Amino acid sequence: MKTLFSLVVTVFFLMAGTGAQAGLQEGIDAYGKGNYPAALKEFRPLAAKGNAAAQSILGFMYANGQGVPQDYNKAEAWYRKAAAQGDADAQTFLGIMYGKGQGVPQDYGKAAEWYRKAAEQGVADAQSNLGMMYANGQGVPQDDKEAAAWYRKAAEQGNAPAQFNLGVMYANGQGVPLDMVEAYKWFSLAEAVVGEEAANNRKLVEAGMTPRQIEEAQKLSREWAEKHK
Repeated sequence: MKTLFSLVVTVFFLMAGTGAQAGLQEGIDAYGKGNYPAALKEFRPLAAKGNAAAQSILGFMYANGQGVPQDYNKAEAWYRKAAAQGDADAQTFLGIMYGKGQGVPQDYGKAAEWYRKAAEQGVADAQSNLGMMYANGQGVPQDDKEAAAWYRKAAEQGNAPAQFNLGVMYANGQGVPLDMVEAYKWFSLAEAVVGEEAANNRKLVEAGMTPRQIEEAQKLSREWAEKHK
Protein backbone atom coordinates (compact mmCIF):
# COMPACT_ATOMS: atom_id res chain seq x y z
CA MET A 1 0.00 0.00 0.00
CA LYS A 2 1.08 3.55 -0.48
CA THR A 3 2.81 5.07 2.52
CA LEU A 4 3.03 8.65 1.48
CA PHE A 5 1.86 11.50 3.68
CA SER A 6 -0.34 13.81 1.73
CA LEU A 7 -0.72 17.15 3.45
CA VAL A 8 -1.14 20.37 1.55
CA VAL A 9 -0.30 23.90 2.50
CA THR A 10 -3.55 25.15 1.03
CA VAL A 11 -5.38 24.25 4.22
CA PHE A 12 -4.04 27.49 5.64
CA PHE A 13 -5.81 29.54 3.06
CA LEU A 14 -9.13 28.40 4.51
CA MET A 15 -8.40 29.79 7.96
CA ALA A 16 -9.15 33.43 7.39
CA GLY A 17 -12.90 33.36 7.41
CA THR A 18 -15.35 35.32 9.50
CA GLY A 19 -13.85 36.46 12.79
CA ALA A 20 -10.22 36.16 11.73
CA GLN A 21 -8.02 38.37 13.84
CA ALA A 22 -6.40 41.47 12.41
CA GLY A 23 -3.22 40.63 10.59
CA LEU A 24 -4.02 36.99 9.88
CA GLN A 25 -5.37 37.66 6.40
CA GLU A 26 -2.45 39.96 5.64
CA GLY A 27 -0.08 37.20 6.70
CA ILE A 28 -1.89 34.61 4.60
CA ASP A 29 -1.82 36.92 1.58
CA ALA A 30 1.90 37.51 1.99
CA TYR A 31 2.52 33.78 2.46
CA GLY A 32 0.60 32.99 -0.70
CA LYS A 33 2.84 35.39 -2.63
CA GLY A 34 5.98 33.81 -1.20
CA ASN A 35 6.77 36.92 0.84
CA TYR A 36 7.76 35.01 3.96
CA PRO A 37 9.32 37.94 5.90
CA ALA A 38 6.06 39.90 5.60
CA ALA A 39 4.06 36.82 6.55
CA LEU A 40 6.22 36.20 9.61
CA LYS A 41 5.77 39.83 10.67
CA GLU A 42 2.03 39.19 10.88
CA PHE A 43 2.04 35.64 12.23
CA ARG A 44 4.56 36.00 15.06
CA PRO A 45 2.61 38.46 17.24
CA LEU A 46 -0.64 36.61 16.62
CA ALA A 47 0.95 33.30 17.53
CA ALA A 48 2.43 34.81 20.69
CA LYS A 49 -1.07 35.98 21.67
CA GLY A 50 -2.41 32.44 21.27
CA ASN A 51 -3.95 32.50 17.79
CA ALA A 52 -4.05 28.81 16.87
CA ALA A 53 -4.10 29.36 13.10
CA ALA A 54 -1.02 31.60 13.27
CA GLN A 55 0.72 29.10 15.55
CA SER A 56 0.02 26.27 13.14
CA ILE A 57 1.26 28.22 10.12
CA LEU A 58 4.35 29.35 12.01
CA GLY A 59 5.05 25.72 12.86
CA PHE A 60 4.72 24.82 9.19
CA MET A 61 7.15 27.56 8.20
CA TYR A 62 9.74 26.30 10.69
CA ALA A 63 9.22 22.72 9.54
CA ASN A 64 9.85 23.70 5.93
CA GLY A 65 12.42 26.45 6.36
CA GLN A 66 10.20 29.15 4.87
CA GLY A 67 11.58 32.56 5.86
CA VAL A 68 13.36 30.98 8.83
CA PRO A 69 16.05 28.30 9.22
CA GLN A 70 14.44 24.88 9.22
CA ASP A 71 13.96 23.86 12.85
CA TYR A 72 11.83 20.83 13.69
CA ASN A 73 12.02 21.56 17.42
CA LYS A 74 10.47 25.00 16.98
CA ALA A 75 7.97 23.59 14.49
CA GLU A 76 6.89 20.96 17.01
CA ALA A 77 6.57 23.55 19.76
CA TRP A 78 4.28 25.78 17.70
CA TYR A 79 2.24 22.85 16.40
CA ARG A 80 1.75 21.64 19.95
CA LYS A 81 0.44 25.02 21.11
CA ALA A 82 -2.09 25.07 18.27
CA ALA A 83 -2.98 21.41 18.64
CA ALA A 84 -3.72 21.89 22.32
CA GLN A 85 -6.38 24.40 21.26
CA GLY A 86 -7.95 21.81 18.98
CA ASP A 87 -6.42 23.00 15.71
CA ALA A 88 -6.89 19.96 13.47
CA ASP A 89 -4.17 20.87 10.98
CA ALA A 90 -1.59 21.21 13.76
CA GLN A 91 -2.73 17.88 15.17
CA THR A 92 -2.18 16.28 11.77
CA PHE A 93 1.28 17.81 11.44
CA LEU A 94 2.21 16.59 14.92
CA GLY A 95 1.16 13.12 13.82
CA ILE A 96 3.55 13.38 10.89
CA MET A 97 6.39 14.56 13.12
CA TYR A 98 5.93 11.65 15.51
CA GLY A 99 5.63 9.25 12.60
CA LYS A 100 8.87 10.45 11.06
CA GLY A 101 10.75 11.33 14.24
CA GLN A 102 11.12 14.98 13.30
CA GLY A 103 11.76 17.20 16.33
CA VAL A 104 10.51 14.41 18.59
CA PRO A 105 11.48 10.77 19.11
CA GLN A 106 9.70 8.56 16.58
CA ASP A 107 6.59 7.20 18.27
CA TYR A 108 3.87 5.57 16.18
CA GLY A 109 1.51 5.42 19.14
CA LYS A 110 1.61 9.19 19.60
CA ALA A 111 1.40 9.68 15.84
CA ALA A 112 -1.81 7.64 15.80
CA GLU A 113 -3.19 9.61 18.76
CA TRP A 114 -2.72 12.94 17.00
CA TYR A 115 -4.03 11.62 13.70
CA ARG A 116 -7.13 10.36 15.47
CA LYS A 117 -7.83 13.77 17.02
CA ALA A 118 -7.65 15.41 13.61
CA ALA A 119 -9.41 12.56 11.81
CA GLU A 120 -12.37 12.84 14.16
CA GLN A 121 -12.62 16.49 13.14
CA GLY A 122 -12.89 15.40 9.52
CA VAL A 123 -9.37 16.12 8.21
CA ALA A 124 -8.99 13.81 5.21
CA ASP A 125 -5.18 13.63 5.37
CA ALA A 126 -5.33 12.54 9.01
CA GLN A 127 -8.03 9.97 8.20
CA SER A 128 -5.89 8.58 5.39
CA ASN A 129 -2.77 8.41 7.55
CA LEU A 130 -4.66 6.80 10.43
CA GLY A 131 -6.00 4.21 8.01
CA MET A 132 -2.46 3.50 6.90
CA MET A 133 -1.37 2.98 10.50
CA TYR A 134 -4.17 0.45 11.04
CA ALA A 135 -3.24 -1.29 7.79
CA ASN A 136 0.39 -1.59 8.87
CA GLY A 137 -0.18 -2.10 12.59
CA GLN A 138 1.88 0.96 13.48
CA GLY A 139 0.98 2.45 16.86
CA VAL A 140 -2.35 0.62 16.80
CA PRO A 141 -3.34 -3.06 16.48
CA GLN A 142 -3.31 -4.19 12.86
CA ASP A 143 -6.93 -4.07 11.69
CA ASP A 144 -7.93 -4.12 8.04
CA LYS A 145 -11.55 -3.21 8.77
CA GLU A 146 -10.50 -0.10 10.69
CA ALA A 147 -8.03 0.75 7.94
CA ALA A 148 -10.72 0.48 5.28
CA ALA A 149 -13.17 2.54 7.33
CA TRP A 150 -10.71 5.43 7.71
CA TYR A 151 -9.57 5.19 4.11
CA ARG A 152 -13.20 5.42 3.02
CA LYS A 153 -13.81 8.58 5.06
CA ALA A 154 -10.80 10.23 3.43
CA ALA A 155 -11.51 8.80 -0.03
CA GLU A 156 -15.03 10.21 -0.02
CA GLN A 157 -13.47 13.64 0.54
CA GLY A 158 -11.30 13.18 -2.54
CA ASN A 159 -8.05 12.16 -0.84
CA ALA A 160 -6.18 10.35 -3.63
CA PRO A 161 -3.81 8.21 -1.51
CA ALA A 162 -6.82 6.96 0.45
CA GLN A 163 -8.69 6.25 -2.78
CA PHE A 164 -5.71 4.25 -4.00
CA ASN A 165 -5.42 2.31 -0.75
CA LEU A 166 -9.14 1.60 -0.67
CA GLY A 167 -8.81 0.26 -4.21
CA VAL A 168 -6.05 -2.08 -3.02
CA MET A 169 -8.23 -3.32 -0.18
CA TYR A 170 -11.15 -4.06 -2.51
CA ALA A 171 -8.82 -5.78 -4.99
CA ASN A 172 -7.45 -8.04 -2.24
CA GLY A 173 -10.58 -8.41 -0.11
CA GLN A 174 -8.83 -6.89 2.91
CA GLY A 175 -11.23 -5.41 5.47
CA VAL A 176 -13.92 -5.26 2.78
CA PRO A 177 -15.50 -7.87 0.50
CA LEU A 178 -13.50 -8.67 -2.64
CA ASP A 179 -15.01 -6.36 -5.27
CA MET A 180 -13.23 -5.61 -8.54
CA VAL A 181 -15.82 -3.04 -9.59
CA GLU A 182 -15.14 -0.98 -6.46
CA ALA A 183 -11.39 -1.52 -6.84
CA TYR A 184 -11.52 -0.26 -10.43
CA LYS A 185 -13.59 2.77 -9.36
CA TRP A 186 -11.19 3.86 -6.64
CA PHE A 187 -8.06 3.27 -8.72
CA SER A 188 -9.60 5.28 -11.53
CA LEU A 189 -10.44 8.18 -9.21
CA ALA A 190 -6.95 8.14 -7.67
CA GLU A 191 -5.24 8.08 -11.04
CA ALA A 192 -5.19 11.86 -11.63
CA VAL A 193 -3.05 12.41 -8.52
CA VAL A 194 -1.32 9.10 -7.83
CA GLY A 195 -0.52 8.58 -11.48
CA GLU A 196 1.02 5.53 -13.10
CA GLU A 197 0.77 3.23 -10.08
CA ALA A 198 -2.99 3.73 -9.88
CA ALA A 199 -3.33 3.36 -13.66
CA ASN A 200 -1.38 0.11 -13.62
CA ASN A 201 -3.48 -1.29 -10.80
CA ARG A 202 -6.66 -0.32 -12.62
CA LYS A 203 -5.44 -2.18 -15.71
CA LEU A 204 -4.55 -5.26 -13.66
CA VAL A 205 -8.01 -5.30 -12.13
CA GLU A 206 -9.64 -4.67 -15.50
CA ALA A 207 -7.94 -7.74 -16.97
CA GLY A 208 -10.01 -9.97 -14.71
CA MET A 209 -13.34 -8.20 -15.21
CA THR A 210 -16.20 -8.81 -17.59
CA PRO A 211 -17.26 -6.08 -20.05
CA ARG A 212 -20.38 -5.48 -17.95
CA GLN A 213 -18.31 -5.05 -14.79
CA ILE A 214 -15.99 -2.61 -16.53
CA GLU A 215 -18.95 -0.61 -17.79
CA GLU A 216 -20.44 -0.49 -14.28
CA ALA A 217 -17.13 0.55 -12.73
CA GLN A 218 -16.67 3.35 -15.26
CA LYS A 219 -20.21 4.52 -14.62
CA LEU A 220 -19.61 4.61 -10.85
CA SER A 221 -16.37 6.54 -11.36
CA ARG A 222 -18.09 9.14 -13.52
CA GLU A 223 -20.97 9.52 -11.10
CA TRP A 224 -18.65 9.96 -8.13
CA ALA A 225 -16.55 12.54 -9.96
CA GLU A 226 -19.65 14.44 -11.08
CA LYS A 227 -21.11 14.44 -7.58
CA HIS A 228 -17.86 15.71 -6.02
CA LYS A 229 -17.04 18.49 -8.48
